[in-house]
Amino acid sequence: MNVKLGRGAEFQYSTGRLLLAGGASGPAPLLNPRKTAMLDALLLARIQFAFTVSFHFIFPAFSIGLASYLMVLEALWLKTGNGVYANLYRYWLKIFALAFGMGVVSGIVMSYQFGTNWSVFSDKAGPVIGPLMAYEVLTAFFLEAGFLGVMLFGINKVGLRLHFVATCMVALGTFISAFWILSVNSWMQTPTGFEIGANGQFLPGPSWWAIVFNPSFPYRLVHTVIAAYLTTAFVVGAVGAWHLLKDKTNPGARKMFSMAMWMAAIVAPIQIFAGDLHGLNTLEHQPAKVMAMEGHYDSHPEGAPLILFGIPNSAEKRVDYALEIPKASSLILKHDLNAPLAGLDTIPEDQHPPVGVVFWSFRIMVALGFAMLGLGLWSLAARYRKRFYDWPLLHRAAIAMGPSGFVAVIAGWVTTEVGRQPFTVYGLLRTAESAAPLEAPAVAASLVAFIVVYFAVFGAGTFYILKLMAKPPQPHETADPSGGKPIRAAGITPAVAVEGRAS
Repeated sequence: MNVKLGRGAEFQYSTGRLLLAGGASGPAPLLNPRKTAMLDALLLARIQFAFTVSFHFIFPAFSIGLASYLMVLEALWLKTGNGVYANLYRYWLKIFALAFGMGVVSGIVMSYQFGTNWSVFSDKAGPVIGPLMAYEVLTAFFLEAGFLGVMLFGINKVGLRLHFVATCMVALGTFISAFWILSVNSWMQTPTGFEIGANGQFLPGPSWWAIVFNPSFPYRLVHTVIAAYLTTAFVVGAVGAWHLLKDKTNPGARKMFSMAMWMAAIVAPIQIFAGDLHGLNTLEHQPAKVMAMEGHYDSHPEGAPLILFGIPNSAEKRVDYALEIPKASSLILKHDLNAPLAGLDTIPEDQHPPVGVVFWSFRIMVALGFAMLGLGLWSLAARYRKRFYDWPLLHRAAIAMGPSGFVAVIAGWVTTEVGRQPFTVYGLLRTAESAAPLEAPAVAASLVAFIVVYFAVFGAGTFYILKLMAKPPQPHETADPSGGKPIRAAGITPAVAVEGRAS
């Protein structure tokens, strides 16, 4: 393959030689048009993937948690006969359908980029990640697609218990989808169980289990799924708080706010603990990422400080205006105040991740995690003081924290993915070597198209979801006074149904 350079000159990839006008040729050790021409294209391809994956993950982060929340609501409805749970189920089901649909559509777009912008990566890593992606479709996607229709439209046709099974299968499908996608991503972070073929491809080794359950996968799976549950909990809590400010007697608003705050109070500390374990695993397998997260340009042989805030200065290899706690980083990462910690000075500079981005995205994620914990503890204090449903300041704080889960998960993924740079497969395949030989204008054109379409289509969908959330849950359902079981879930009031039976 040759690249035209202008004025009759070409660069020949196969030989690495510069072909001049008139047939003359010569070595081109300093002229690599693929690298030169692709610098801008590579940056645009990375921006495009970052944009689409960030936009996409907003919806799965919500739908994974919301599917489980719907499962819990329907289970409580079937067990107690309390129509409030049925009202909330019907209320959030419409929102789930929209979020799920937008998540599927935005995810399909991402997969095409593997064959366009990142075709070299697909060629080299395809034998390993291809089957895992196929398993996600064959198990999770088919399971979700098969039962979603029953979940959305079958409540009057298949019976309540069978409908509950469909809800459980959709919730299970969202978890299985996260399982396979996170296994793929974790293998790229901590690759194991592979062999390098003669053509440079990553080939599966004798055991697929070593690929699927790679060293970082269990930690990433737990941390990400809990993050999805917390994201949903804070959205539900914000909606409940919004309606409590308008009418603190609304039973649906009271119930959803209470359930969400219990989730925040119980699960937020678990998430902080899971995040700590994930960080220790990252220190073992991707030390450069942790060095960037901590802002440790230099090694600390007698205990490393915890830098709370500062401005990373990669040119001077220091953190300017650092506010730090002496030796606290060693205590957190090694559980020893005087434990030595290596810095980026022990790693070749061409393997350093972008410290500024990783440093700040990590702090945003951690700060929001502790803010979630703080709101959960505040809600416990409100319960204790009997002011849980009539403390406007708490409700306004819950509304302000509504988007916090989305911001936290995006910040977490920025930390994970940017911290892996400059590699796509950590330590083995560089990002610059993974991109397709495309021209920058072609990548730029598709990036602009994605931005326009995404904000138009998904912006409209998000606006409609917010419009649905702005309406309070309506009390259409109550328990059947004759049998203590719910009459139905179609929105016809039990009073009408009972009168119909009597007639």
